[in-house]
Amino acid sequence: MSAEPILIGADVGTTNIKAVAFDRGGRTVARASSPTPTRYPRPGRAHHDAEELWASFARTLRGVTDRLEDPRRVAGVAVASFAEAAVPLDSHGRPTHEVIAWFDGRSRPQAERLGRDLGGEPLFALTGLSLQPIFGLCKLLWLKENEPEAFARTTTWLNVADYMAFRLSGVPATDFSLASRTLALDLHRLEWAWGLLEDLDIPSGLFAPLRRGGSPLGPVTPEAAGQTGLPESARVAVGGHDHVCGALAAGVTETGTMLNSLGTAEAIFLPLERPLTNPEVGRQGYAQGAHVAGQYYVFGGQYTSGASVEWFRDALGGGADYDALITEAEGVPPGSLGAFFLPHLRLANPPDDDPRSRGAFVGLSADVGRGALFRAVLEGLAFASRNSLEPLLEHAGVEDLRAIYAIGGGVQNRLLMRIKATVFDRVITVLGVEEATSLGAAILGGIGAGVYPDLPSALGELRYAETPVEPVSEEVPLYDDAFRRVYRRIYPALREVHHEIHDLQAER
Repeated sequence: MSAEPILIGADVGTTNIKAVAFDRGGRTVARASSPTPTRYPRPGRAHHDAEELWASFARTLRGVTDRLEDPRRVAGVAVASFAEAAVPLDSHGRPTHEVIAWFDGRSRPQAERLGRDLGGEPLFALTGLSLQPIFGLCKLLWLKENEPEAFARTTTWLNVADYMAFRLSGVPATDFSLASRTLALDLHRLEWAWGLLEDLDIPSGLFAPLRRGGSPLGPVTPEAAGQTGLPESARVAVGGHDHVCGALAAGVTETGTMLNSLGTAEAIFLPLERPLTNPEVGRQGYAQGAHVAGQYYVFGGQYTSGASVEWFRDALGGGADYDALITEAEGVPPGSLGAFFLPHLRLANPPDDDPRSRGAFVGLSADVGRGALFRAVLEGLAFASRNSLEPLLEHAGVEDLRAIYAIGGGVQNRLLMRIKATVFDRVITVLGVEEATSLGAAILGGIGAGVYPDLPSALGELRYAETPVEPVSEEVPLYDDAFRRVYRRIYPALREVHHEIHDLQAER
């Protein structure tokens, strides 16, 4: 093998599966992408077929290895993915049921019962998570109650990234960052919450062995090598949660720094030295977990950030391309002619812990056209981010931020980033890493393969551009007034109406 190793990081995302080959300095060598196969049988339901996911994943890796002059140079590979979705496997490693999508709402009754029987605050104290139906344990309980035959055959529950690594190496394992999103990890001890699982009659061996991100699993199996084009000499390492891997690539590993990861969902990510214990953190819907860098983190953000933009384009934008919509919105003055958007298209965002909330436009008039509506969507996303960030800083004891870094597909929306910097009244540094999540995974793959001795050494070798986005100073007072006088009052004003709408829909 050449003295210059290549590392591959894969990212199984809500919309696309991406694989990128990097050199050890983090420069892209080759990339490929495929749609994430997802089925939507009815409103509120979404799932993946595990074999379809693997086939798309393998084709994506093949798309990268076919572009390499010498695939034998690939030394390591690791996988990142969305959390809250897992593949149930039988004793032969075969799926026993469909993969319930992370945003699927079917396990709401299980979450509500956990809240009644165990209490949200005790669960937060144990796991660091605000109780939501999306978490893996809720989905596992749904499977147990609704598909008992499939549950009875299930011997292993692997998060999606773990399943891909299992198919590559044959070794089942999960990292702490993905385990943090199951609602079954004791965050303080960093071990499975055995007492909780016993109380719920969940077999103790169902969850995979816990390994730190970057731990080596083994070489690529001959079968996986044939399907992906990876050499059998490449080492597979434990990966992690997509947002956390993105934070690793951005170097956001210390308190006082923040990552804004803008994808289909959006994370506001703050590193912590230790978990927060104030129960108000959980009551407000914030979540904590283990960082792949070895510390902890807390994050807020939005469940439908990029998803709101996509929804607008498909539902109201007439299929116009994004640049055309942005140009129209730039022609509308700040404030969107009085229109405001509440981006609760799936559920409320922290600090409003409310799965029954819904999205809304308010302040409409005959003057509001497509450009104003689209600008209102972008302003609503920026307001929602600030609304999530301000309480989070207080909880974390961070008086001010030394730096805010932004990554993800959303940073390509120039107007969104300008509005967001102005609403925050802070400089946001956009990192020139097109696929930060994949890079974070590749770093973990490099550690597992021995290319880097440790994380600090790996981060010290990375090279990428940094582009500051400055607030528009003359617009700061307008946005500050709009946020304080209007935006923060929209959700409370509509909460009861949205609950009635939810109940009406549930009765049908």
